[in-house]
Amino acid sequence: MSKVDEKIEVENVNTPGRTSRVNKAKYTAMRQAILKVMPKGQPGISAKEAKVKLLPHLPEDLFPDGEKAGWWMKTVQLDLEAKRLLGRANTKPLTFYKVD
Repeated sequence: MSKVDEKIEVENVNTPGRTSRVNKAKYTAMRQAILKVMPKGQPGISAKEAKVKLLPHLPEDLFPDGEKAGWWMKTVQLDLEAKRLLGRANTKPLTFYKVD
């Protein structure tokens, strides 16, 4: 199996116990970018702010012109929340942060 086809299982904080398989290279790149830009502790930053901050950290070959970055950001954010690496503050709009 080529690196392009490698998959990784992800969780979703909204549906405990259910997993999905997604592209490992894109997941890993997005995870690194999210963890790089997410502040520690509350109140955190909104999804909109996070996307703006993480786009420069994504590899162009995986996310040409930021293509599909929003979908991948949400997928990884939900997985990281399920793994308790990210938290969400009860704010409007919702904000997210790294858990200590």
